[in-house]
Amino acid sequence: MATNQHLVIISLDALGFRDLREHQSELPVLNQLMTGGAWVKSVTGIYPTLTYPSHTTIITGQYPKVHGIVNNTKLQPKRRSPDWYWYQKDVKVPTLYDLARQQKLTTAAFLWPVTAGSKITYNLAEIFPNRIWTNQVLVSIKASSPLFLLKMNQKYGHLRNGIKQPQLDDFITACAVDTLTHKKPNLTLIHLVDMDSMRHRYGVRSKEAMAALHRLDHHVGQLIDATKQAGTFADTNFVILGDHYQINVDHMIHLNTLFAQKGWLTPRQDQTFEDDWSVMAKTADGSTYIYTRHFDDLAELKALIAGVEGVETVITGDEAAKRGADPACALMVEAKEGYYFTDESRRPLVVEPVHPATLGQPDRYHGVHGYDPTKPDYQTTLLFNGPAVKAGARIEAANLVDEAPTFARLLGLQFDGPMPGQCLDGIFKEDRE
Repeated sequence: MATNQHLVIISLDALGFRDLREHQSELPVLNQLMTGGAWVKSVTGIYPTLTYPSHTTIITGQYPKVHGIVNNTKLQPKRRSPDWYWYQKDVKVPTLYDLARQQKLTTAAFLWPVTAGSKITYNLAEIFPNRIWTNQVLVSIKASSPLFLLKMNQKYGHLRNGIKQPQLDDFITACAVDTLTHKKPNLTLIHLVDMDSMRHRYGVRSKEAMAALHRLDHHVGQLIDATKQAGTFADTNFVILGDHYQINVDHMIHLNTLFAQKGWLTPRQDQTFEDDWSVMAKTADGSTYIYTRHFDDLAELKALIAGVEGVETVITGDEAAKRGADPACALMVEAKEGYYFTDESRRPLVVEPVHPATLGQPDRYHGVHGYDPTKPDYQTTLLFNGPAVKAGARIEAANLVDEAPTFARLLGLQFDGPMPGQCLDGIFKEDRE
């Protein structure tokens, strides 16, 4: 089949199946896309359901254990603010934008996770300064397309207020609109984070989160209009997706505080711990990895963790790897709804409530993700619309790993080697030949 030469993928961070199921009529742009396009209703994410592993799966089609982005942040126990997996060099498999570049297609990305230092044609990488001797401008220039970044900042920087929302999404949308209009890239990746931020701070179904959902609907409309202005609309397929949903929480579990009590790590004043640990927790918010060194009694460890309030399940590293998570972990722990994990090592209690006055501070949330993707009504969702897409097509359920092969087909590209997911052929106007 003939393929279209433009694909725009818009990630609405923390968009859930429930959002579209319950609010479709209030969202004029998304409603129109759904009515005239294909809707893959319930999409099961990857484990852990975090932003960076999920976005890497979305454009590689592989699970975290294969693509290498097993968490949002790296194992740096002595750092209060560990580095994130910002750089593409940590991705161990080809991405959709790599395939596009090999076919001489132009690419653009706007705050798409794990694209710093990539060869994307027009790239505004998601990164922030994490050392006292640097600043946002310097790290962004190093990580992004330098001249493109400076030009976009010059034109639209006034819309920003650091990384605060909703201003950051206003800035990103303006940059993407400008680029779609004037550069007409073949593949455009856009990551909008307003609703995710509001859910973390105010709760999953809060009025602030719902207001963000309406703002996102408006931004999608602006991006579609940009392709009309550019004259590329008739040749553009659009994808609107979520990476994960969220769950409300009111208690946090500090397993490293428990491990410090057992003498398995040495806590420090700032809630980090020394490098002499034999057991450590590495949070993925709704779940947590447990890593061990020179430690033999996994049965004791598993039983100890299983007895902690708010713990739902504890699985072995082998079981975690079968789920697609980090094969290097010794155990993986799942929290019950209402609970999440931190890495803090010197708290007065192992389990404590989240005090409302602390919301908005680091590691203090009203809503989180990172849980097992099969938790009830915790799925995300996926929309397609454009010349290649069958109007009115509906697929009841799919997996996040199915997205990349489907996107590749929309651009006439092909991933090499075995893929755990499959192309969602039901969204296309014609059957695969």
